[in-house]
Amino acid sequence: MATKKKAAVKAPATLAGGISIGIDAKDREAIAGALNGLLADTFRLYLTTHNFHWNVTGPMFNTLHTMFMEQYTELWNAVDPIAERIRALGLPAAGSFEAYSRLSSLHDAPATTPKAREMIRVLVDGHEAVARTARTIYPLVEKASDEPTADLLTQRLDVHEKTAWMLRSLLED
Repeated sequence: MATKKKAAVKAPATLAGGISIGIDAKDREAIAGALNGLLADTFRLYLTTHNFHWNVTGPMFNTLHTMFMEQYTELWNAVDPIAERIRALGLPAAGSFEAYSRLSSLHDAPATTPKAREMIRVLVDGHEAVARTARTIYPLVEKASDEPTADLLTQRLDVHEKTAWMLRSLLED
């Protein structure tokens, strides 16, 4: 009885840019584009939070100064994993104020330094906006079975929703 030879398993054709990770080029491009929006939102929120850390005054100074430092540090540490995920998908990460201005759903920090309570409101709005941005990316990620990006989004959502809740609690009377 003759034995059958197994057909050789062919490696998948490499996608444009030499990337063959199981996500097609169009999906990688769509996900990376959406992640660039998340990157822009995160960087803008980082900058606003750092600005408020420098400029907060009033009876809650010490509490807010310390809280804002913890928050801007967390945001700063979040920028790199988002940018690196974009690069892992084979596309360039945005990295200029012009690009962030165009891609972000957040407004710039107020031109005049607001009072502490208004700073808190601005940051609540910012964290909620970043959470909304992250949620818009899920359909793209699910369609492409992009688990690493889904994991990144889940982590970011947890941080932004929790931070917004903590900030909102400071606004209650």
